[in-house]
Amino acid sequence: MIDRKIFCMCLHNHHLENLKKINYIPVGLGQNKFSNDWLRDNTADHISEKNQFYGEYTFYYWFWKNMLNKKKDKEWIGFTGYRYHWSQTNNNKSDEITKIVNQDNFGDYILRDIPNEWNNYEVILGEEINMSNWKFSKILKHGKKKFLLNPFNFLKSNQNIKLQFDVFHGDNILDKAIDMLNTRDREDFRKYVTTKNSFNRENLFFCNSKNLLHNYFQSVFSWLLECEKVIGFDLHGYSKKRMYAFLAERYLGFWFNKYAKPLSWPIFFFDTNVNRVKI
Repeated sequence: MIDRKIFCMCLHNHHLENLKKINYIPVGLGQNKFSNDWLRDNTADHISEKNQFYGEYTFYYWFWKNMLNKKKDKEWIGFTGYRYHWSQTNNNKSDEITKIVNQDNFGDYILRDIPNEWNNYEVILGEEINMSNWKFSKILKHGKKKFLLNPFNFLKSNQNIKLQFDVFHGDNILDKAIDMLNTRDREDFRKYVTTKNSFNRENLFFCNSKNLLHNYFQSVFSWLLECEKVIGFDLHGYSKKRMYAFLAERYLGFWFNKYAKPLSWPIFFFDTNVNRVKI
């Protein structure tokens, strides 16, 4: 069996027994209480106090600073959560699995072992989610002002990552953030968000290269720290509060596609807080 460590990030303690059965490493995020069986993002070198803004990236920072140096050569390191889960196979698309998974068959779909298809890759990213084909009702609800200023923004040919970010997370925030990016990646990333209408979903990934992991974490956290200077933390509501996680989510696929050869893999939605499962 191929060496792997899969870290499952949760907000509640009741997932522990399921995670043990499939040999996932339980990670407790946020301020909730967890037993000593859980790894936490608030020990040693950490930024846990930023969790409400950074989401899973407070654990990524903790892993980078406190655990990455212990990684074995060619060992797969993966990250997952309690609502979004890696599929064991790529036989179905992410949305197709989401439609058929339930409490009884959940254990049949969740990834347990490293698939053979991954052998020629160093990075696995979540299947891309498309940002086009907006319903008119959604445009009016979230982007009415932008639509009235220029309806042509919402033509399918003009829809892209930047438009979606502007509408849902704040106009021009992504532009300000990109201005803070290092010169090596700045214009490439700007082109990426204005020419693509999809991005790799959910801020989750696998990687078996210590060097790639270090370089990615160094890049993304250096950037987010600079973004704090122009965005700050006066952020309210779901679409704003996790601003730094949303920025990183767009950056993840860009960076790994630029510096590696990733494989896209299905990630399905199933909320195990609402739907208690037994594996």
